[in-house]
Amino acid sequence: MAKPKQQTTQEPPIDLPVGFNAWLLDCSPAPNCGVCQANWKQLTAAKNMGDITQAARHATEIRDHSSGVHS
Repeated sequence: MAKPKQQTTQEPPIDLPVGFNAWLLDCSPAPNCGVCQANWKQLTAAKNMGDITQAARHATEIRDHSSGVHS
């Protein structure tokens, strides 16, 4: 039985609706919190490199941390 042919080309990137990244990355680090500030720096670096997936992970960390620890 023949193996299925492996795809060797990468799919083109998907264009998300305008404003979706802003919504996805919307978060506010708690002032004077080292964890929030570290995640904010990493979010900014990932965003500047175009790695929205990694930036979104840091945004989630900030939202989870600031709402859980600082509430």
